[in-house]
Amino acid sequence: MKYLVVLPFLLISVWLKANTFPINVDSSTTEEISTPTTKSKNKKSDILLVNRFDWFVDSINHTLNDTVSHYDWITNDIHFRKFDFSKVEDTLIVLLNDTSDFFTPPFKGNITSEFGKRRWRYHYGIDIDLNTGDTVQSAFGGKVRISTYSKTYGNVVVVRHNNGLETIYAHLSKRLVDIDSTITTGTPLGLGGNTGRSYGSHLHFEVRYFDEPLDPRDLIAFEDFSTHSDTLAISECSFAYRDELKLLNAIQYHKVRSGNTLGHIAAKYGTSISTLCRLNGIRRTKVLQIGERLRVR
Repeated sequence: MKYLVVLPFLLISVWLKANTFPINVDSSTTEEISTPTTKSKNKKSDILLVNRFDWFVDSINHTLNDTVSHYDWITNDIHFRKFDFSKVEDTLIVLLNDTSDFFTPPFKGNITSEFGKRRWRYHYGIDIDLNTGDTVQSAFGGKVRISTYSKTYGNVVVVRHNNGLETIYAHLSKRLVDIDSTITTGTPLGLGGNTGRSYGSHLHFEVRYFDEPLDPRDLIAFEDFSTHSDTLAISECSFAYRDELKLLNAIQYHKVRSGNTLGHIAAKYGTSISTLCRLNGIRRTKVLQIGERLRVR
């Protein structure tokens, strides 16, 4: 009889162990998170609520290699991994504001450039106007993963937040934090500037998840520099811009060199002068400038 009493508790213990998986936070710590038990198997899209660390329990686990963790702590590479979220079916709710952490505007300035297509390349963030020397603050609490100088970003700081998001602050004139610094929301990260590939002082601000860019407007109302809500829903729709990106990548440009003519360029790419003129809105008589980009496809 005593074995019949103990048996249910043993079965419950085995079930709980089977439904718990480890997530590496860094090289020295491991956190265990139990998978939700209320998820309906009949729905293609369910909402998973996560308190501290985020995880797509079903489709992400099938999409990503089991040996690869979002929580790898890499301090020398800003963008070290790309994932395709186009087939992810679950929706994740990321907590933005609560009593222990909340959103702070990095800088309150006019938006000078939006997230999206910018001529022949994609702009993965939002540009906020500021003056050199203005203080740039962390949007949420977290830990500094990158603090370095980049040819494109200039002085740049990358912060990984407790809710799983990462934010990037670029073109700074000066960095005020070091790698591995633990910070709170509103911590000064650097001073605004015009370093790297930049034309005029501004803050280039990015929001990423699993190193995949999110449009900052998905979570921030820049009219009053507050979040739309205390939570952010991340799903396949959050990465719909990938369709536009595929079209952009299919476009090909030619950089004009000395001696190039429309006829030479058309012959090189197997097209016609008429097509080149149509794609670039130019006439056959246009004088080409060295270094100019012409769309050829």
